[in-house]
Amino acid sequence: MNILVTGGAGFIGSHLIDRLMKLNHSVVCIDNLSLGSPKNIQQLFQYANFRFYLIDLLEKEQLLNLFKNYSFDIVFHLAANSDIQQGIRDWSIDLSNTFLTTFNILECMSKTNVKKIVFASSSAIYGESVSLLNEDRGPLFPVSCYGAAKLASEGYISAFCEAQNGQAWILRFPNVVGERSTHGVIFDFIRKLEHNSSRLEVLGDGLQQKPYLYVKDLIDAMIFVWEMSSEKINYFNVGVRSATTVRSIAQMVIEEMSLENVKISYSDSKKGWVGDVSKFAYDLSKIHALGWAASTPSDEAVRKAIKAELFNRRYINNESSNFSGRKGNPNGEFMSEYSQIYVKDRT
Repeated sequence: MNILVTGGAGFIGSHLIDRLMKLNHSVVCIDNLSLGSPKNIQQLFQYANFRFYLIDLLEKEQLLNLFKNYSFDIVFHLAANSDIQQGIRDWSIDLSNTFLTTFNILECMSKTNVKKIVFASSSAIYGESVSLLNEDRGPLFPVSCYGAAKLASEGYISAFCEAQNGQAWILRFPNVVGERSTHGVIFDFIRKLEHNSSRLEVLGDGLQQKPYLYVKDLIDAMIFVWEMSSEKINYFNVGVRSATTVRSIAQMVIEEMSLENVKISYSDSKKGWVGDVSKFAYDLSKIHALGWAASTPSDEAVRKAIKAELFNRRYINNESSNFSGRKGNPNGEFMSEYSQIYVKDRT
């Protein structure tokens, strides 16, 4: 199958392409590298059926030309702003990078007769709730611009399916952790402790509790739902039964960094920041009934992610153990090679 993956050089997108290549699909990856990294996809250039293009989804003419040059069977649309805090500080970010990117993809699909899309949505569409989040819950009132843009994208995808006789798979991700992650609470705690190993400041009271899904479990779910559901619009919560508190994450980071006598300070607020949903839990009965369930508990997923990030930082720093942080550009050598490949493919 000929597949387009947007945001394919990012955290989740690169793992998805790894799996698609193992399934012998032909994949075109596009990314503007604002959040993604060439390092995440360097292993993919060995495949003759893989292509990468440095394209911003807001550049409609460039995007449309790509669609015209390839006869895509389906689009896996993952590109979006993934920094919810940044989207709250600047409201235009999610309008452009989360919603308009989806709009442009749908418009190009319409103009080139591509009928199928797998869309990475989010738990953020639900807003705040004390009860289990069921797929058919409503009305929905997101509390972040990211959640609002994802919800608007779902609406446009629904309209696209009706107008173009299309088919969609909408997967509402929870917090996802694992190798190649670039931000989030784990990343923030490690960075803070690199700077000051005796003190950790936590945003909120630390009782925030969410399900953390291991990235490879998420990829399993994406492929499974795509292959096993066949409605016009297939929409599923994707998650794990268990959950992890921020306090537990702090302790795990400290343990894995082999630090002692760290003073942890918390604020009085239940939220870490404006737009944060401090607690949520999915009703997973729909995806479980389809036949998929996560294999990695939330706490284990978090610990795996911590170990992966610490290993990555030690490796980048030539195996140093003083947690001094990233130095220089670890992707520098590869950027030159990647640029040559990009220019070659583009012509």
